[in-house]
Amino acid sequence: MDQHLLSIILWTPAAGLLVLLFIPARRTDLIRLWANAAGLTGFLVSLPLLARFHSGAPGFQFTERADWIPSLGARYLIGIDGISLLLLMLTTLVGFLAILSSWKAVQDRVKEYYAMFLLLQTGMIGVFVSLDFFLFYIFWELVLIPMYFIIGVWGGPRKLYAAIKFFLYTLAGSVLMLLGILTLYFQYFNQFGYYTFEISDLMKLQLPLGMEQWVFWAFFLGFAIKVPMFPFHTWLPDAHVEAPTAGSVILASVLLKMGTYGFIRFSLPLLPQASLDRTIVQILAVLSIIGIIYGALVSLMQQDWKKLVAYSSVSHLGFCTLGIFALNPNGLAGSVIQQVNHGISTGMLFLIIGVVYERRHTRDIAEYGGLAHVMPKFAVIFAIAMLSSAGLPLLNGFIGEFTILQGAFEANRAWAGFAVTGVVFGAAYLLWLYQRTMLGEVTNEKNRRLPDLSFREMAVFVPLIAWAFWIGVYPKPYFDVLRTPVTEIVQRVRPHYFEDRSLAAAAQKPVFRGAGQ
Repeated sequence: MDQHLLSIILWTPAAGLLVLLFIPARRTDLIRLWANAAGLTGFLVSLPLLARFHSGAPGFQFTERADWIPSLGARYLIGIDGISLLLLMLTTLVGFLAILSSWKAVQDRVKEYYAMFLLLQTGMIGVFVSLDFFLFYIFWELVLIPMYFIIGVWGGPRKLYAAIKFFLYTLAGSVLMLLGILTLYFQYFNQFGYYTFEISDLMKLQLPLGMEQWVFWAFFLGFAIKVPMFPFHTWLPDAHVEAPTAGSVILASVLLKMGTYGFIRFSLPLLPQASLDRTIVQILAVLSIIGIIYGALVSLMQQDWKKLVAYSSVSHLGFCTLGIFALNPNGLAGSVIQQVNHGISTGMLFLIIGVVYERRHTRDIAEYGGLAHVMPKFAVIFAIAMLSSAGLPLLNGFIGEFTILQGAFEANRAWAGFAVTGVVFGAAYLLWLYQRTMLGEVTNEKNRRLPDLSFREMAVFVPLIAWAFWIGVYPKPYFDVLRTPVTEIVQRVRPHYFEDRSLAAAAQKPVFRGAGQ
């Protein structure tokens, strides 16, 4: 079972899609049931990973290898470490919850909608488990197709504009990334005499600094657009606002993490000289800090509920990239945990917006007020999601932000000083949003008879709330899972980091002398 566990997880949504194609389009209730069953099965088959994963083991686990296109040196090679484990579990859970949240929201072309979601799920899982660059690129591009249709067919009034903008931005970055991959591919042939896309083989390359820098920037554009980092973020608010609720949830919770994952999995270990280059690190740190502050300030100005949460993603993902390029264990571990945290908290916020939008069909913040009197259960769930996103202690957001700031402070105190303002602004726009929509008197008569959360809607939120409290109260298992892969990456980029830290710690130890000495 363990030998093919990852393949089972990877291809379960695709198997569900295959069966879905044979269900008549008029049988919408059966289509919904089957799609939700396939999503739930996809999550359940991933649970054995938690029990069978060995936290302290080096390298990748559950690896599977098979020849695919031998003439190109491309293989079906998959495996996970602690980093991809957390993102894989996030993908399977949020993917299922996004499908569940669509039960009433989508009434047109139901079969095609769920088919796109199951295809999207397969592509996202493939990105996080691929250890062959050719296979990774196939899954990376595959994700674009269903997301384009989810936005373009089931989106809002400006859906085509948003879908085309999303597709063109991400495709442009992907093509440049492909040039970087091909550079490594041909350089490996020149040095070793055979072609391969295998990540572990490509790490043996010895490249001059100039070439590493060129490849780094090619990768940077592909990954930075996907994150999206400032100033490549402009496609994101449009995509979020026009996408259906489940599309926004998947986009925020999982798709954006493909960019940060790319930096951690490929840019740092494959291009260690460029990743350590002072100019490159400074540029990426500055762009991350600008994104943190800019995203928070723009969120403060929004009148559209969904656009506010969309811009908050720009701010929160700025923390994740800042942690990565602090290039130390705290920064990297904090970044991965914050990626999971963002998936949980922002996923909840988009689901919350979807609930009220289904009832009122408006996202204008001014249309709401006093909803806590009408929808008390909804107000409690929203409060937890809001405080989770704001980084309240004992909730998940605090652990990630604290660890990133710790890593940033170690790298450069000014980075931490600027970044911490994003935490303050984040609390400001989230608390103000809650005050305007939930508290006070019911100012709009249309809101007085809104139904509270149904059992199905509560079922969507409960797993995310439980996960948020688990990370906030007891984050130790997450740090244990991340310790080995993070140590390996830091050792790869900064070979003397741990040795220097040990020497510095030894030098700071107090020397106690006996009486009379």
